[in-house]
Amino acid sequence: MAENSQNRRYPQNLQGVLQLAVEAGSAAEGPAPLEPMSEQRKTWLREALAEVCKGQMDEVQQMKQCLAVLCKEGTSESEREGEEQRDEEEDEDERESAFEMLSELCENLDNARDLMILGGLELCLSQYLCHVQSGLRWRAAQLIASCAQNMPQVQVHLLNIGALPKLLHLTDSDPHPTVRVKALYAVSCLVREQEVGLQMFLSHDGFSVLMRGMQSENEKVRTKSAFLLLNLLTSHPEQKDTVVSMGMVQQLVSVLRTPHSPFHEHVLGALCCLVEDCPQGLKDCMNPALGLEELLRQRARELQGKEESQEELDFCERLRVMCFRGKQSDDNGMDR
Repeated sequence: MAENSQNRRYPQNLQGVLQLAVEAGSAAEGPAPLEPMSEQRKTWLREALAEVCKGQMDEVQQMKQCLAVLCKEGTSESEREGEEQRDEEEDEDERESAFEMLSELCENLDNARDLMILGGLELCLSQYLCHVQSGLRWRAAQLIASCAQNMPQVQVHLLNIGALPKLLHLTDSDPHPTVRVKALYAVSCLVREQEVGLQMFLSHDGFSVLMRGMQSENEKVRTKSAFLLLNLLTSHPEQKDTVVSMGMVQQLVSVLRTPHSPFHEHVLGALCCLVEDCPQGLKDCMNPALGLEELLRQRARELQGKEESQEELDFCERLRVMCFRGKQSDDNGMDR
């Protein structure tokens, strides 16, 4: 035993530390004999813990360096005279790189919290969501999303400093499609599973933003808008009456009449939500002027035999049964 103890190799990284802890805590074979910690082991343990702490500290330092880049004021023309003028594109590239590093670092929840404490989120809102360069606008929105995802403390902070109205505005009206996509992603991170965020979303007419998003020319904006609508209706059925009163059923059916796209699956799912346990939604769908029954029959014929469209086909059948149960149909694709 003594010889085995002397020849033991100590772990060289954090994973090894955790493994050693698990082994030390296991008493399946009976209690291990108590032995005083050797100086070698004490030294290794101190160094291992110091390395772990150093790694976290290094990441905080990296975030501070990135923020320093983002906080730099642009050089005035007078300062540029008499010296070599710095290329503006180089400056933009440096800021974009800083944002990308921050987004990667803030996938770690501790780093996201640290960035909040360092004031990085306020910087995004005050200087970069409205920046003239679209590449910086969308990267700022992406960073906000990275920090807010699965982090209620950061979500509440962002809501308190007014992030949601600015992100909804970008989603609705920014001329650059990537900005709209990233802003919508950040909106999603602030309102899904976040009651305060949902209420603020409602107060800023967020469902209308999603409605217009589904009519966008950009496929990603349409898809993400429809998906978020479906998610919110599924998670918050109490909002169905509000959404139906906005004329959402008519708008969704209008979207279904556009050239077929994979995001129509989410649109059909949303219609199913608005019909289930919602009398007005059901009434709107059954309105003959809407022509929904024939549209569903036609869509089912188009989707028959396409394995990748099975879920959309299932939504078609489900919606037809809920709205037009009992009606005769000559279409074999709709009758099962």
